[in-house]
Parts: sequence; C-alpha cells; structure tokens
Amino acid sequence: MPTAQARALQALGDSSRREIFERLIQHPSPVGELARDLPISRPAVSQHLKVLKDAGLVVDRPRGRNRYYERSNRGLEVVMSYLDQFWDRAFRALQEAAERAANKEDT
Repeated sequence: MPTAQARALQALGDSSRREIFERLIQHPSPVGELARDLPISRPAVSQHLKVLKDAGLVVDRPRGRNRYYERSNRGLEVVMSYLDQFWDRAFRALQEAAERAANKEDT
C-alpha cells in the first residue's frame, strides 16, 4: 500500500490537479468556480478533486448548497516532510564541503 507521501506526490503529478491544488491554496472554492476558470469540464474537476481528497491534500466542507474545497494542512505537511529530507541532505553536504575547504586552508 502506498504511503501518504506517495499518494500525495502521485496526485500532484498531474498538471490539472496541481493547478486545482494551487488555486485551493489561495482560497477555498466550489467545483463550479474551479471549472469556470479551468480549461477542463466540471465532471473532470470533480474527478481531480476526488483524487486530491483521497490523497489527503484537500478537504471539503458544506457551505449553503455548495461544497467548498480547500487545502488540507495535514496534506501539505506530508509533502513538506518529503521535500525536507532533500534539503537536510543538501545542507549536510554543503556543511561538509565547507568544513573540508576550511580544513584545507588550515593546513
């Protein structure tokens, strides 16, 4: 079974889902509003939202007669923790390189 990180990254691997997700980071929106501003059909937007929701990246909340979709902070944390491991490695490698260079200057 894929991890939460894998599900989130797979969901964001599609350009339409990334576009929807980026819009939802800016502000919550109903399906109709998202579909109006995107070059895909309303049913396609609904399918993409289902994938994003199943991946834990968005949540939906009833508001009047509509359901508003918004980013999930937990989903963002999952993606950030995945990306952080690369930053940690890069910073460690940079620190080691700087220490090696400093040691060479001392000798």
